[in-house]
Amino acid sequence: MKKRLKLIYLILILALNFSCAENKSSEKEVTKSEFVGTSKTDTLKFTSGVRSIFQDSKGNYWLGSHKEGVSSYDGKTFEYFTTNKGLSDNQIRSIQEDKNGNILIATAKGLSIYNGQKFTNYTTKTNDPTLEWNETSGDLWFYAGEKDGINRFDGERINYLIFPKPKVYNPNDSYGVTDISIDKESVVWIATYAALFNYDGKMLNIFDNEKLELKNNQKLHVRSVLADSKGRLWIGNNGIGVLLMEKNKTINFSDINGLIQENSGKNGNPSPAGTMEHVFAIGEDKDGNIWFGDRDTGAWKYDGKTMTNYTIDSKLSTQMIWSIYKDNKNNLLFGMANGGVYKFNGKSFEKTF
Repeated sequence: MKKRLKLIYLILILALNFSCAENKSSEKEVTKSEFVGTSKTDTLKFTSGVRSIFQDSKGNYWLGSHKEGVSSYDGKTFEYFTTNKGLSDNQIRSIQEDKNGNILIATAKGLSIYNGQKFTNYTTKTNDPTLEWNETSGDLWFYAGEKDGINRFDGERINYLIFPKPKVYNPNDSYGVTDISIDKESVVWIATYAALFNYDGKMLNIFDNEKLELKNNQKLHVRSVLADSKGRLWIGNNGIGVLLMEKNKTINFSDINGLIQENSGKNGNPSPAGTMEHVFAIGEDKDGNIWFGDRDTGAWKYDGKTMTNYTIDSKLSTQMIWSIYKDNKNNLLFGMANGGVYKFNGKSFEKTF
């Protein structure tokens, strides 16, 4: 009888420990933070760069900074959210909205979902990165923190999907995601430093140096990608400028337009005026013009025939553009490295935030 009681007691202890372990595991994946209030200002106070711009279904603007969290603008005041208010991290990678009106903020350390009152935080790190791509669902994609895959959110959990490596694999190459664009056929184009990927819901394809037919002195370092309304794909690099993929053919758009300096190192070194070698942002306006944000030389517009270079604001210490975004009224907004946001009025740029 005593042995039986000891056995029952041992089973209960094991069950309790297992239950606690399960709870701890869940808490690591999803945490909730109570709303504790935010600070507000009449003007935008970011100084570290606007990496992401988004306008939600209610018309509010959400501005994601490089180091200072996120701010929402309701037309009157800017409200700020940081890690002190429950945000996962203060570096913002992208901002989206789900069908329920929740704001999904991808940070450098995870996904934060804001329901208007509090944050629910999801870690992007997972012990189960072996899921098949077509076994997951959801149209919300994030590049929050991982180095060799991408996150897909199905409304309940973050799925971490690993990229297949190219046949000729350099262990020093990084496949951290830098940008995402979805084309008219719902194909997801995913830019990483070392390669470009696309996913059509069934197959995942890789576009590396060999697939894009780059020259020996050219190397991918992708920082931006745009699938435009005409079915073209624009690939912005840090070093070799912009590649244009159209009808299964790829050309170096910067090179054929004379925007690569003669003695270019085709790397991250600074470039002189009149070049377009370091493109960190690409956007399309309501008229179908393609805009490029160059790290060193400001904004460029391509109208289908000619390229035009613009200085956003001569008073700025840097003309670097982090983000280009078309809002609900078709205004084209440019997020700058100095923390401001400018709007193109058809002829010049005016500071909006």
